[in-house]
Amino acid sequence: MSDVDHYIYSYDGKQRELLLYLHRYFTEELNLYCKMRYKIPFYDGKSWICYVNALKNGEVELAFTRGNELSNDQGLLLEKGRKQVRSLIFDKLENLPFQVLNEIMQEAILLDQIKPYSFKGFQSQREP
Repeated sequence: MSDVDHYIYSYDGKQRELLLYLHRYFTEELNLYCKMRYKIPFYDGKSWICYVNALKNGEVELAFTRGNELSNDQGLLLEKGRKQVRSLIFDKLENLPFQVLNEIMQEAILLDQIKPYSFKGFQSQREP
């Protein structure tokens, strides 16, 4: 079992269901690479795109590392006092806005493809 699987299966119920769905969506449908960083799963294209974080209150946060550069046309991305990161909070799979999630993910992936974020220490696991 991978570190990511250990992370996902360390949670129960709605959190596990959300984490598992998002992980499969990112890796299988969007073809993103997943790696544990800071003890949580990060999803990469050419650079870091997003990460998921299981919150203590039972919700799951999906955070975009370059969220400040996303349009937020839907008005759902939360700043929470952060300069760069923006996030969505989900409480259960049934409340996941699939179409909106797909729109935001497509924009984040396009941003990553057009203008990959470059910072010291990042090394993509994929060929350029």
